[in-house]
Amino acid sequence: MHLRKRAGLLAVATALTLSTTAFAASNFINILTGGTSGVYYPVGVGLSQIYGQHIEGAKATVQATKASVENLNLLEAKRGELAFALGDSVSDAWAGVEDAGFKKPLKSLRAIAGTYSNYIQIVASADSGIKTLADLKGKRISVGAPKSGTELNARAIFKAAGLTYEDMGKVEYLPFAESVELIKNRQLDATLQSSGLGMAAIRDLSSTMQIAFVPIPQDVVAKIGNAAYIASSIPAGTYDGQEADVPTVAIVNILVTHQGVSDDLAYQMTKQMFENLPRLATSHSAAKDISLENATRNLPIPLHPGAERYYKEKGLPL
Repeated sequence: MHLRKRAGLLAVATALTLSTTAFAASNFINILTGGTSGVYYPVGVGLSQIYGQHIEGAKATVQATKASVENLNLLEAKRGELAFALGDSVSDAWAGVEDAGFKKPLKSLRAIAGTYSNYIQIVASADSGIKTLADLKGKRISVGAPKSGTELNARAIFKAAGLTYEDMGKVEYLPFAESVELIKNRQLDATLQSSGLGMAAIRDLSSTMQIAFVPIPQDVVAKIGNAAYIASSIPAGTYDGQEADVPTVAIVNILVTHQGVSDDLAYQMTKQMFENLPRLATSHSAAKDISLENATRNLPIPLHPGAERYYKEKGLPL
């Protein structure tokens, strides 16, 4: 009897341990972001703090990455629970566009929400003489990590403008902060960065030296031929010395998860973000543009059932 009792207690203890482990695993949230000098990272940190406080048993972590393309491939491999990605990259991932960095269609991806827009921000040192896209010919430019969301944006925009990388004097594939440092050191003339407005790297550059913003005209945007690219502008005063609106392209950012994430966790990730938007907005000014009304518009992949449940509760059209 004594042995039987001990065996029974051991079985109970093992079951409790396993159930606790399963609970912890189901509430582990690894948030895939981007470089630490961009917008994804600080907003990801803000989300992790909200989730850690408001989702029972949640353990939220933030991982710096090369952003959209890497994030979506990591999600497909179940190496994250939530990721930031540009809308055009999400569409390419779903279709399996190999040139965009996806060797096969990533069909386990599911949307949590459309969030704020990225703006294509082409910045040059004032003494480079660059004022238009055509002026980039023969110049030294950085376009983001190879096959990153930013670099894919650069390819699309240059193609629409009748330019190729071969037209440039030198093309570097560098993160935001490194690109800015090279411009400061006169080793680069310009950088194309796809990010939320008011990003730290460009703020740093504009406060250090005179810069010029290169406009992307509406006729160039129209030639891109992708619905994810929307004609927009960088409002005057976004950066030091920027006295006028700058025509450019906006692309919506999407928070993405995968179908292996439980419905309950996806529901909570969606709910807690939207019910704590004022707090999230303190992580970066770009997060102020996140709204429930725009969350389900023009998504290129299916919603996660957990997110869909939250939107139905709020009466959003799906």
